[in-house]
Amino acid sequence: MKAMVIGCGGVATVTVHKCFQNSEVFSEIVLASRTKEKCVALAKKLEGGKTKITPEKVDAENIPELVALINKHKPDIVLNLALPYQNIPIMEACLQTKTHYLDTALSEHREIVKYDYEEQWGYHERFKEAGIMALLGCGFDPGVTSVFVTYAQKHYFDQIEYIDILDANGGDHGYPFATNFNPEINIREVSADGSYWENGKFVPVKCMEIKRTYNFDTIGQRDIYLMYHEEIDSIVKYVKGLKRVRFFMSFGQSYITHLKCLENVGMTSIKPIMFEGREIVPLRFLRAVLPDPASLGPRTKGYTNIGCIITGKKNGKEVKYYVYNICSHEESYKEVGSQAVSYTAGVPPMIGAMLMLKGVWSGAGVFNMEQFDPDPFMEALNRWGLPWKEDFDPELVE
Repeated sequence: MKAMVIGCGGVATVTVHKCFQNSEVFSEIVLASRTKEKCVALAKKLEGGKTKITPEKVDAENIPELVALINKHKPDIVLNLALPYQNIPIMEACLQTKTHYLDTALSEHREIVKYDYEEQWGYHERFKEAGIMALLGCGFDPGVTSVFVTYAQKHYFDQIEYIDILDANGGDHGYPFATNFNPEINIREVSADGSYWENGKFVPVKCMEIKRTYNFDTIGQRDIYLMYHEEIDSIVKYVKGLKRVRFFMSFGQSYITHLKCLENVGMTSIKPIMFEGREIVPLRFLRAVLPDPASLGPRTKGYTNIGCIITGKKNGKEVKYYVYNICSHEESYKEVGSQAVSYTAGVPPMIGAMLMLKGVWSGAGVFNMEQFDPDPFMEALNRWGLPWKEDFDPELVE
């Protein structure tokens, strides 16, 4: 079957490698980006296998251009691995061409910092009428974390009450300050105020206001900070009876110190300013001077640890359960030329697309990960490079 991958950054590179490894499902890949040279280079690197890779150039914010490219190649599915700013244009193009759609993160807008799925959920009826499927948030977090929750619900709980999603990166790239994925998206996300869901509503908190310390398997003790993250939206929509859901991410002190300094001098702002007679956005300028996340692969050592601590009841008894993945930066680079942050986000889109193309996950409309049987996805994680571990007596986050 033919897949179109839009984007050619670190995550897309991993996904294309994995599709290439899975040639039984992906016989052809159309790889499209604003920078065609990146697509050509990746296609050349992978030439000689059973999967044909065709490089193309596209502006992912130009709907007519997207429609023309989709109509030219007629893929069975479009994997949106571009920036979250481009979700809506790509969804529109898929709707016009009646092509299945998949992405890894919720839609954002350059001009405002606003996080929720409402805009994309609003496409449900139109996708349903067109007879096509959109799968949202099929990365690791969001994505695998949601599947972890539904797997736990299916196998170990009658009622889930509390969920803590923990994302820890124990890797070291050697730079004083760098981001593991697109700096503009990363800094917008981590510098925004946070929130968690409790007793039926979101509770706002200031950026980095809530800090905890957790001892992670393999990478040890890390400081973790409460943030908003989009899978909370879909988890509370589809998992009933919850009392609280929180998301924590680890940050080292050096990262926080640099980020606070950049905030204090205005470099994380998304409001345009005039500089030497031309308008610039400080955060975009900062993105240009920071290390390219794609360059971190050969430098990064250590592991990531991402998972869900879940508590609730089974047969009237209290149950604690922790399901997580540990991923090596060095092994990820050895296999696909990318560090573990890109690897953990890049494997799930291939799995999600595979399940859609094989009809294992199917439907007409717009869907989130929690709406499908988790077992095939969990089995595929073990097969395709993201094996998971279970702990039935985990330390809880206070």
